[in-house]
Amino acid sequence: MNGEENHNDARSFQVYRYAGFWMRLWAYLLDLIVIGSLNRLLIYPVFRAIGIPLDKGIFEPAGIVTAIIFYLYFVLMTKYFGQTIGKMVFGLKVVPLKGISLSWGTVLFREWVGRFISGFIMIAYIVVAFLPKKQGIHDLFADTTVIHEH
Repeated sequence: MNGEENHNDARSFQVYRYAGFWMRLWAYLLDLIVIGSLNRLLIYPVFRAIGIPLDKGIFEPAGIVTAIIFYLYFVLMTKYFGQTIGKMVFGLKVVPLKGISLSWGTVLFREWVGRFISGFIMIAYIVVAFLPKKQGIHDLFADTTVIHEH
């Protein structure tokens, strides 16, 4: 149906318009700017003030804290709002394909495990352009997708 599909649940009848690769990419890039800004405005100054080096290796304190901020941002924003700031700006929202709301398990799996796997297999993000429900690998694992809000 041209990127739209009907979904029935116990409460409503909805027509979803799936968000494609480019819209999701722009939202993600904006999220990276937000996360980078949080790190540069809050985390790095605190580290400097207490004398912790800002080496950005995987096992360096700054690398660990910025990774935690990255995942917390995506997990908490997706769980509580169904969208990150980037998705808000572009009018996108994460929705479960089954059920009414995003559970903690779904969000943690999508944002932690699924994104971790997708990070190692970059082609996993590109599949969004080719699947009927515009899902990334992390969406397929969690049975979610991203839609246009209105």
